Amino acid sequence: MKPELPEDVIHSFHLMWDNFPETVMLSHKSHQIMAVNKAGRLFGLAPGIFCNKVGSPESHKGCLAHKALATGKTQTMSIHLEGRDAVTFWLPIEGFPDFYIHFAVGFTMNYKAADQ
Repeated sequence: MKPELPEDVIHSFHLMWDNFPETVMLSHKSHQIMAVNKAGRLFGLAPGIFCNKVGSPESHKGCLAHKALATGKTQTMSIHLEGRDAVTFWLPIEGFPDFYIHFAVGFTMNYKAADQ
């Protein structure tokens, strides 16, 4: 059965995240993407696909989505992937225990260069 969220939750996701410069996904515990922001769509992501099937298997090593959902607390991890250093986040969504927001900061943009 396909996971479902109320349309107002999807709408709220887009209001909050569409202009964020990095890829952001609203995903189900199965890793199925429910919504993706503009940056993510440019990267080729779309609702209905499974985030853990995108990219190399090693890029998903250490995924903390299930820990975020089990604890109800945001999880973070520093990563080095494809020559970039980034911090990735998994944020549980209050009131929707099977869903989370996932994004990384520093993966698609070099913020140090942007400051200069």
